Amino acid sequence: MREKEIEEYLVKHVRQCGGKAYKFLSPGNSGVPDRLVVFPNGVIAFIELKAPGEKTRPVQNHEINRLRRFGHLVAILDSKAKIDSYVKVLTQESARRGAKTV
Repeated sequence: MREKEIEEYLVKHVRQCGGKAYKFLSPGNSGVPDRLVVFPNGVIAFIELKAPGEKTRPVQNHEINRLRRFGHLVAILDSKAKIDSYVKVLTQESARRGAKTV
């Protein structure tokens, strides 16, 4: 399976679960993750997509680690199963945050 197919699956699955997967481009900043995924109630995650078994490049690792140090959720996903699992975590967090009373 190619990375493009993995990315298309992510976009479709996130939409079906009530979120949005924005294509993330940052001119002048190499190595940023492919997608910015948002769900209701302030759940946001950066997603780096890879073909199965493909590894991230050093510049990508640098940016991923920087985002994590800033406290952001970042995932590297290379299969439909991993997408399913991670999106489930994000939707559960969105539901948990929505259940809070102010």
